[in-house]
Amino acid sequence: MRHLGRFSFILTLLALPAQAAAYPLTLDNCGYTITINQAPERVVTIKSTATEMLLSLGLGDHIVGVGFQDGPLPPHLALAGAGLSVLSDKLPSQEVVLEAEPDFIYGGWESNFAADGAGERPALAGLGVATYVAPAACRSIKPAKLTFEQLFEQIGELGTIFDAQEAANRLITDQQAILNAIAPDPRGLTALWYSSGTKTPYVGAGSNAPAMIMEALGIANIYADIDEGWTSASWEAIVDANPDVIVLVDAAWNSAEQKKTLLAENPITSQLDAVINQRYLVIPFPASEAGIRNVPATADMAAQLAKLTFGE
Repeated sequence: MRHLGRFSFILTLLALPAQAAAYPLTLDNCGYTITINQAPERVVTIKSTATEMLLSLGLGDHIVGVGFQDGPLPPHLALAGAGLSVLSDKLPSQEVVLEAEPDFIYGGWESNFAADGAGERPALAGLGVATYVAPAACRSIKPAKLTFEQLFEQIGELGTIFDAQEAANRLITDQQAILNAIAPDPRGLTALWYSSGTKTPYVGAGSNAPAMIMEALGIANIYADIDEGWTSASWEAIVDANPDVIVLVDAAWNSAEQKKTLLAENPITSQLDAVINQRYLVIPFPASEAGIRNVPATADMAAQLAKLTFGE
């Protein structure tokens, strides 16, 4: 229950009665000022984190199109997300996005808003389309090290934007309860977060969702000292660190099973204790970026971790 003190400010916030949003809203989002004149009614979501956030707030009927989804919806959102219009399997173009006639575009990464993507933010604003980027995915300004408090603040901010404060408060309360029940592992274990890559592994570093999740699990990230969300690494350095546990990101294009095979067949990594003893934690790709899946994924990984033995 160590998380209770950290979230006392949220408990205070949730004790207050929900108030209707006062429009127009002016917000700073990744160093870009956005103005929301009324609750958005027609929304395009880009990336799974954006789609799942709005579905979790009960706003599925506001979504007029989705793009660049990273995997299937989690089971509890599958019904709410059934029938959503898929604009593109990859990043949709501005032309495709505008055909859906959105008044709001929610991007999981700031890079979604490029001239060769969904469109640049000032140009879209000139067309009357507001844009929003998940704060942890900002690139114009460097986001602070991600915490669960910040994640909950994003949920609250979206609740305000969509005049869905009660739904946001319920979601925060539910996720906080799950988080509070997670007991960090006491064994002083080290870990590698293996996101993707073969010749050059792309790994979780010290400032985004991987770091946040590993800290909650009580495992020490071997790349925690790199002030980035993710970073390129080398197999030789990973072998030198010899992490106790390896987190495998399970993606459609690079599955956890494919990663296990690579690690076992690579002459260098096959000697790692974690590989020899199959000490893996698995997380689905959509849960590896900042969003509503982080908390339940952390709880699931804590259960996986508790089952691992280390010769004791």
